Amino acid sequence: MTDGAPLDPDLAALPLVDHHCHGLVRRDLDRPEFEAMLTEGGGPGVLGGSLFDSQIGLALRRWCAPVLDLPAHAPADSYLARRAELGAAEVNRRLMSATGTRTFLVDTGYLPEPVTSPGELAALAGGRAREVVRLEAVAEEVLASSGAGDFPGRCRDELARRCAGAAAVKSIAAYRVGLELQGARPTDAEVGAAAGRLLRSGGPLRIADPVLHRFLIWTGIDLARPVQFHVGYGDADVDLHRGDPLLLTDLLRATGSAGVPVMLLHNYPFHRSAGYLAQVFGHVFVDVGLATHNVGHRAAAVLAELLELAPFGKVLFSSDAFGLAELYLLGTVLFRRGLGRLLADGVAEDAWTAADAVRVAGLIGSGNAERAYRLREPPPGDGG
Repeated sequence: MTDGAPLDPDLAALPLVDHHCHGLVRRDLDRPEFEAMLTEGGGPGVLGGSLFDSQIGLALRRWCAPVLDLPAHAPADSYLARRAELGAAEVNRRLMSATGTRTFLVDTGYLPEPVTSPGELAALAGGRAREVVRLEAVAEEVLASSGAGDFPGRCRDELARRCAGAAAVKSIAAYRVGLELQGARPTDAEVGAAAGRLLRSGGPLRIADPVLHRFLIWTGIDLARPVQFHVGYGDADVDLHRGDPLLLTDLLRATGSAGVPVMLLHNYPFHRSAGYLAQVFGHVFVDVGLATHNVGHRAAAVLAELLELAPFGKVLFSSDAFGLAELYLLGTVLFRRGLGRLLADGVAEDAWTAADAVRVAGLIGSGNAERAYRLREPPPGDGG
């Protein structure tokens, strides 16, 4: 799609960079397992019925069923029977091919079971992939293998090694301690003491200390890798009130001069606040991944709220899909249609021109990600 092309309200041909996503489950799933993967939450539970009776369930029956040779809105039982008949490998191939996405930045730090590698995932869509390194996972590996002695130096070395070809790093501080993090860079003595306390606690080896999270974030910045943050909506392990991106203000002020992009992921229900942060901090970028497919038919409304303040050059696309190829397809279809209808309405109301709408769609779909992650440059360590 070029600036001279007419605006398609479905944005069906819009190139996309999925700047935050995960691997796919390879095995066949029964109905409870399938529904458990439809959202990050626990679902309605035994007293609440089925997740097929929700925005995401209705959207799945509308948009995924035809890709599996079923009529749109096919009943849930028919859909699951057809899915089982085709098998996981064929379902994954069909649905990923239908996304039209060609570039995937894949978080490899969440592995509750074996999933596709970044390369395997991208191959299903005929695209390419780069890794997103989860900071806490690497730090926990270093602590488990070597203890607290010289932890700061060894962790920096290991992260440098792991990030040699990576597109970005990611922090899950929101899950562990919340986002109210001081901006000051901790000293190595403070980091070593925090690592020692964790090891002496006798509990699970789980990074959940503000000093260690700040250390990892600053290490990612020193490596000149965009730093992704989980923000807002997630599973029942998140204390949602501690995931408000406004709590990052002190850290954002402290890191702004480094010139490294900070990527606020998901953001719902704080997406308006995230849009404000993208406006006032030059290094902050935002998306509404994960929310897009969960809100289903309401995706355009959520995108419109994000775009009230967020500069159009600071908004990215992500699916945050995990496990199910259906989440990839829903994330792309609902994003394209939601953004396309928002832009088309603006053209109809003379808020902007069709040429402006086409240009903005290209920025949000892929252009902003290509610039912020430097995706058109050879990956570090490739000799380019």
